[in-house]
Amino acid sequence: MKRVLNTVLLIVFVITLNFIIFELMPGTQASISNLVQNPRVFDPTQVARLLKLYNFCKEVTITGPHSYNCVPTTIWDRFSAYFVNMITFNFGDSFQTNKPVLHDMIQTGRLVNTLTLLGVATTVALLIGTLLGVVAAAKRGSIFDSGSVTLSLITFSLPTFWMGLLFIMIFANRLQLFPSGGVTPAYWAIKTPDLLGQFLTRVQYLFLPALTLTLFFYGGNLLLTRATMTEALSEDYSNTGRAKGLPERTVLFKHALKNASLPLVTNAALSFGGLLGGAIITETVFNWDGLGFWLFNAIGWKDYPVMQAMFFIIALCVIAANFISDIFYGILDPRIKYE
Repeated sequence: MKRVLNTVLLIVFVITLNFIIFELMPGTQASISNLVQNPRVFDPTQVARLLKLYNFCKEVTITGPHSYNCVPTTIWDRFSAYFVNMITFNFGDSFQTNKPVLHDMIQTGRLVNTLTLLGVATTVALLIGTLLGVVAAAKRGSIFDSGSVTLSLITFSLPTFWMGLLFIMIFANRLQLFPSGGVTPAYWAIKTPDLLGQFLTRVQYLFLPALTLTLFFYGGNLLLTRATMTEALSEDYSNTGRAKGLPERTVLFKHALKNASLPLVTNAALSFGGLLGGAIITETVFNWDGLGFWLFNAIGWKDYPVMQAMFFIIALCVIAANFISDIFYGILDPRIKYE
């Protein structure tokens, strides 16, 4: 119950901070002020509708061809309306499309595209990083240990846009094995293949961006697993298991890994919690129509409803991931007591 209460308070804090950021951001109110200061360009009825739509005026009365009276709202009025809209996921309309933000997020397929790309890359990176980390810890000091750590540091340090462009140059332009970008081919608008053909084509378009993110993500998982496993393998329960004649695989995966899994659970939860944030750089390089690419375009357009929605959803997912990892802590290790 304490964790639930803390989570609720944290969500309130995030909504408040998000509201303050966009209130202080240059341009948010300037665009509306520009409409007000240039009444000859816009019809007073349009200006009145915009002022009420963005909650700058409680009531607007048109007094002439180019004049009106505005009863301004207070900062508390705007915050109250904003708070209710965030809680109810009423994010307003996008400045780019004039359609609801949730429509542009879900109906256009951006949400599915990002979940597919980030979900595959994160899952594969966790599996590869954890497995190689366990083996590196078991063979610490060996050539495999040094090589895997060095390679993980290299891939983790390389910029994702550089790796993406390198893969496009090699696998798309030179070898022509995979498409250079996009989610689906253009001819799908005319004729869509059967389910097997759709699956194989999507895998082709998914391979390069997923490979880029996997190589970038797996290094951190490997280093964390190796560090926690190295400590666990030196504990008494690991030595006792070996003294009993248990196979090394049993000691590694059933004794050491289980006790070293708590930091790994937190890392996995936060990795999946950041899925909806998208991969802005990678999605932009590969022209992948996901939430990250959408957010990048929204910044260029100053599409504040989209940015507000994305910032809130990203924070909400990370908060939920932390909460879920806390619950899993108690399941994996009953000795943990929350005070």
